Amino acid sequence: MVTFERYPEGDFLGFEDLLTDAERSKLQAVREWGRTEVYPIAVDHWNRSAFPHQLLPQIAELDIMSSVERHGFSHLAAGLITAEIHRNDASVGTFMSGQDSLFTRAIELLASDEQKAEWLPEIYDIKKTGVFAITEPKKGSDVAGGLETVAKLEGDHYVLNGHKRWIGNATFSDYVLVFACDDADGQVKGFLVDTSAEGYRAELMDKRIALRAVQNANVYLDNVKVPVSHKLEFANSFRDVNKVFVHARATAGWQAVGLQRAALDLVREHVVTREQFGKKLGEFQLVQEHVATILGNLSLSTSIMARISQLQDAGLAKGEHTALAKAQTSKLMRDSVARARGVLGGDAIETTQVIGKVFCDAEAIYTYEGTYEINQLIAGRSITGLSAFV
Repeated sequence: MVTFERYPEGDFLGFEDLLTDAERSKLQAVREWGRTEVYPIAVDHWNRSAFPHQLLPQIAELDIMSSVERHGFSHLAAGLITAEIHRNDASVGTFMSGQDSLFTRAIELLASDEQKAEWLPEIYDIKKTGVFAITEPKKGSDVAGGLETVAKLEGDHYVLNGHKRWIGNATFSDYVLVFACDDADGQVKGFLVDTSAEGYRAELMDKRIALRAVQNANVYLDNVKVPVSHKLEFANSFRDVNKVFVHARATAGWQAVGLQRAALDLVREHVVTREQFGKKLGEFQLVQEHVATILGNLSLSTSIMARISQLQDAGLAKGEHTALAKAQTSKLMRDSVARARGVLGGDAIETTQVIGKVFCDAEAIYTYEGTYEINQLIAGRSITGLSAFV
């Protein structure tokens, strides 16, 4: 039974009732951690473009890495956990999604059993951090068309040369999973690169309007030697890499849910406490329309993602499913955070206000893991049988 006390959590339709006791307990632990440890420091770190490294041992203690594969959680539970972290701070959430949904998931899907046995234990425990590097200065939405970063086999190692861009937290991660064009056959291959390797360099991109606590970087690879044993065994084409994107787009949909929960939190608190013209803001009809629309957008987004989670649990989720979900939830998110920013008025323009951070962070989620337009084209192709890609 959904009660009024649940509504402030944003779970208006009671999706959390579908979780097992163990899943609900883990979600509640993440919720409490987010409220007490993440939310109070998020704005300060965002403004300083500083990553809160002190949270990493706490994340390890929560034991939420790869919760579907390791703990048997449903994809709904994993998604709600993702949303909860983003509700408190999208920068910390993006670190988690990058570490878990992209980097770790790529190893789980594309590495050999021997590679997984060697690498994953320390990754699961956050003793080693890693990021996923495919985007380049001239290759964003069209990475499937070819990469400029090149890998050349020389004896018992590959030599990597190239430039990657927008690689989150690459300034401090232990590993970067680099995707490069194999000089021998022109196919995309994946390589686990130790960031201490000679020739590896990461430069912080410090002039950004979104996810400012994430240490996005330009990564330069200058004759970086990678042992043959660190080439992911089953990452041999872009089709292989796309298996990771199917999962990652679903994660991005849950990120959009999380930012809408944040927007609802902020706007609800404001309209029941702020007074104008002798009345609480929430007593004005136009204000309630904004609040109800945010709630509706959030409920629709959660509903879409809950169905995607069911498809994932059944092994039926396809690329066009998660592409449509990511596009539509991020569009609804954009509307929700804009409405919340407007209701909170002029003070919400200041970057010292949480809603300013939420509003800006939404722009990154709207763009990454495939832009809105690219994901719409993927969905459109699936329903028409016609490709709008060049």
